[in-house]
Amino acid sequence: LKKYKTVQESHTPCPGEEAPAFSWIARPTRTPRGLPGLEPITFAGKMHFMPGLARPVFPPWDPGWTHPKFRRLPPLQEHSLYKDEVCYVFHQRCRLLEGVKQALWLTKTKLIEGLPEKVLSLADNPRNHIENQDERVLNVISHARLWHSTEDIPKRETYCPVIVDSLIQLCKSQVLKHPSLARRICAQNNMLSTTWKRESTVIQVHGSSGTQLNAKDPLPPIASREEVEATKNHVLETFYPISPTISLQECHIYDVNDDTGFREGYPYPYPHTLYLLESANCRAHRFQPDQLRAKMILFAFGNALAQARLLYGNDPKVLEQPVVVQSVGTDGRVFQFLVLQLNTTDLASEEGIKNLVWVDSDQLLYQHFWCLPVIKKKVVVEPVGPTGFQPETFRKFLALYLHGAV
Repeated sequence: LKKYKTVQESHTPCPGEEAPAFSWIARPTRTPRGLPGLEPITFAGKMHFMPGLARPVFPPWDPGWTHPKFRRLPPLQEHSLYKDEVCYVFHQRCRLLEGVKQALWLTKTKLIEGLPEKVLSLADNPRNHIENQDERVLNVISHARLWHSTEDIPKRETYCPVIVDSLIQLCKSQVLKHPSLARRICAQNNMLSTTWKRESTVIQVHGSSGTQLNAKDPLPPIASREEVEATKNHVLETFYPISPTISLQECHIYDVNDDTGFREGYPYPYPHTLYLLESANCRAHRFQPDQLRAKMILFAFGNALAQARLLYGNDPKVLEQPVVVQSVGTDGRVFQFLVLQLNTTDLASEEGIKNLVWVDSDQLLYQHFWCLPVIKKKVVVEPVGPTGFQPETFRKFLALYLHGAV
């Protein structure tokens, strides 16, 4: 609000009007700028502040280059990738409200509880076990939770990546027994981008899928042709009235071209296993187990779809040779295992062949780890180390790593 002050001025009365002694007239204290003949007198020429003179207004300074901090972006409609049709993007920090149920609808996939028999047979075969396996896994846990950090109680973001990396290195020690393991390599923080249409909705998976194991040879199909044909009768579960695209980010600037994160001619082109970590220290920032499994499904599906389009083209079709991608998710204690088989790239309609996914949920590697001993009445009740160790969990971890090489 402008400040006004009242001034006393003389007033000439009209004929027949009584002449008042004075009248009260309100006028603004500041002279408006920009009007011809009413330009304020500033102290610009004085080169220093002077009371009673107006503050000068200078034009914006043009240094001749644009600082990134103060750069003004053009309107969204002028962007080269702008599209009128909205795209729903799933990125690394998206949490699906309906979890696995929503991920199955978005990817047109049928869920099968438990890992395939082909993978479980690798886990149960004693020939595939590592020498002193349980002892070495316990050393990996103690190294990550106790010896790796100088803190008394290491945080989740510290020990979770160490456990996964150490377990992968332990699996790599089998290369002498299975030489085909040398035809693989681990890559980190590669960016994935793939887009598909589900009914009339454009959906995209975009972001980093963490640590990724790539191979020179693709994984063989899990389900037979008869099992794939039987998926035509499967009806996808809906969650009406909730929208299938809830929790996804709406975007008008996107690229529909697929990107696997690797250049053409990369010697390890086939995705084998994705390792997704949930290492947030704050409980409010962590993914719930169902949300983590949904994230594993979407990123495994995105890698499989991008690979299928490189092999068979962009036309929607039933694949002659299905694409198989595995995934492991963990918070350093609880593991989620997943195997996805992409049978078709025709995702728009509800009819026809569906994709398949096998999920083994909430597998404990250990129950708890005591970083400090529990002492009661001068007696050590709980020594330092893990409790409730489950060796079957690492056997499944090793089986997924050996899958395709044994």
